[in-house]
Amino acid sequence: MRIVFAGTPEFAVPSLRALAADPDHELVGVITRADAPIGRKRVLTPSPVAQLADELGVPTLKTNRLDDAATQWVADRAPDLGVIVAYGGLVREPLLTLPRLGWVNLHFSELPRWRGAAPVQRALEAGEQRLGMTVFRLEAELDAGDVLTMAHHEFAPGTSAGEALTLLADAGTKPLRDAVRLLAQDSEAGDAQEGEVTFAAKLTREDGRLDLAQPAAAVLAHWAGVTPEPGAYVMLDEQPVKLHEVRSPQAKLAQPVSVTEPLGTVTAHQGAVLLHLSDGPLELVRVQPAGKPAMVAADWLRGRGGRVVLS
Repeated sequence: MRIVFAGTPEFAVPSLRALAADPDHELVGVITRADAPIGRKRVLTPSPVAQLADELGVPTLKTNRLDDAATQWVADRAPDLGVIVAYGGLVREPLLTLPRLGWVNLHFSELPRWRGAAPVQRALEAGEQRLGMTVFRLEAELDAGDVLTMAHHEFAPGTSAGEALTLLADAGTKPLRDAVRLLAQDSEAGDAQEGEVTFAAKLTREDGRLDLAQPAAAVLAHWAGVTPEPGAYVMLDEQPVKLHEVRSPQAKLAQPVSVTEPLGTVTAHQGAVLLHLSDGPLELVRVQPAGKPAMVAADWLRGRGGRVVLS
């Protein structure tokens, strides 16, 4: 089967690599977003998918819009199937039905739960530890097509979205390969989605601000959902402090933590930097004050006199 692949970020790379390695199918083209400025010097850099496509020697189209030119580029390759994994743009007609078997999408949730742009992030933010992977037929309605294959993975509380996506990106190659093989055997394969529909809106910077009035488990879940992007932060003296690494205290403390500390107070206790919340503390491991590089939380707190109150 002739396959065109569309994807952009690092977590689309395992899927591209898996399809390219499958001897039963031919990867005839890759579509990815245009080179983007990266780093402080804003150097134009190919996407991770573009870099792998170049290594594989696969013809590549770099575009931020799947317009008429992109549609013609795909048509010239006469694909049987299109596969999309986090490309970053919508597939519309006539491109949507151009491949003989249409398009399939690897989506990181158990559809119809968490349709939309940020399924892993929103699921973790909501306190969920069971995260899914669904390969479904792409159609005009957002993430609503028939399901071909589905799998899931359980994560420990406090697993960040970045960590979860890295694991799911690798684990998702199996349901993706299985879905492609299923379509090769049965062009009509797929079952309608069943269950409650929920949506995962794209994250904004404001989503990263933690609410320290919430219980510790809720604050940790919120932190997990917005890490590493857009990034979790709190306020200190009207300036943001990014929280790069947060966790539940690693071991049972030999002495109890005071429960009389005001919400948001940060103190040192038995070598750990603790953020005091309504029902117990969280441990701060790495932080980044405004205008400074990320640093060990203990060093930051020491430089602030050993005690601060965040909001």
